[in-house]
Amino acid sequence: MNRILFFADASNLHTQRWVREIADRGFDCVVLTRRPAEVPGASDVIAVRPGSDGAGWFLALPEVQRMARRLSPQWLHGHYVTSYGLWAAACSLGAQVPRVLTAWGSDILVTPRAPGLRGGAMAALVGWSLRRARLITADSQDMLTEIRRYGVTGRCEEVLWGADTDRFRPGKPAADFEIASLRNWEANYNIDTVLRAFARLRAVRPQANATLHLLGGGPDEAALKALAAELALPAESVRFLGRVGEATLITTLQRSRVSLSVPSSDATSVSLLESMACGLPVVASDLPSNRQWISGDADLLVPARDASALAAVLLRLHDEPEFARGEGLHNRALAVERASRRVQMDRMATLYESLRPRVAVPVA
Repeated sequence: MNRILFFADASNLHTQRWVREIADRGFDCVVLTRRPAEVPGASDVIAVRPGSDGAGWFLALPEVQRMARRLSPQWLHGHYVTSYGLWAAACSLGAQVPRVLTAWGSDILVTPRAPGLRGGAMAALVGWSLRRARLITADSQDMLTEIRRYGVTGRCEEVLWGADTDRFRPGKPAADFEIASLRNWEANYNIDTVLRAFARLRAVRPQANATLHLLGGGPDEAALKALAAELALPAESVRFLGRVGEATLITTLQRSRVSLSVPSSDATSVSLLESMACGLPVVASDLPSNRQWISGDADLLVPARDASALAAVLLRLHDEPEFARGEGLHNRALAVERASRRVQMDRMATLYESLRPRVAVPVA
């Protein structure tokens, strides 16, 4: 039996991709979740206390533990340490069934650092969960460094979500200067800064006929549309596309000349890797996770909320097409070499297997 019991948000695309890839490698994947949805490759998706209330994570524990015993998995894997990671950590099926935790970003870099009692309580919960795991994965070195501060004894490995470098590949860009932003419309991702920088670019280079594609969607939609109107940006120049399917995402990247990702806090984002795989230069906020992928020598790393710096880089990428092309070619090569989802999930399958109990061979 090769059963992995995942504790994860079934409705999240990252969960669906991970499970599908691991199932393709011969594992039986079952998902316990508070947000039920179809997960390609999973043999079963089981809803436990659907919802998102904080108390629900703890109230669900008895049922989660019963389900884990009934399903008899060979591995327990919690995705997102402060919620589903708690479920995985709380299930004790003996030393023969190792726990694996995957950190997603804010569960390590934001929530445990919140001020006051809530931050302290979450830090304690995170530490307790991490210390019960045999293997912990994260997609950036700064996250792994932070994880080790909790005194973990399990293995810590960098494993990326990765990009499908066969599907995400360079295409023919549009005639005009089109820009893609794939990040969610919420405070951390600074889409307001993106809009202000874009407005400055259009003001100084009207002949570029620049267009901004905003993908991702989120709670700040109304405020961002109001800001675009306040900045006097023509409606056709800012396309609020929201959440789109993978085919539309690929088409948008392939017609664009630049991709933007300027959050205030982040691990290695899939959107950055997919943009690189499509051969685009990426302008990103100057964070440790982004420095792993984007060289500061090219001045493509900017302060997270500095619209002037972002506008200056956009202007350079417009005015120096050969520079932009060179950065895009470099990014494509780097994505194929280091960020292929196939390679990353092959490695993850090997890591699962490495946790199997060693069977003693009797001496003749």
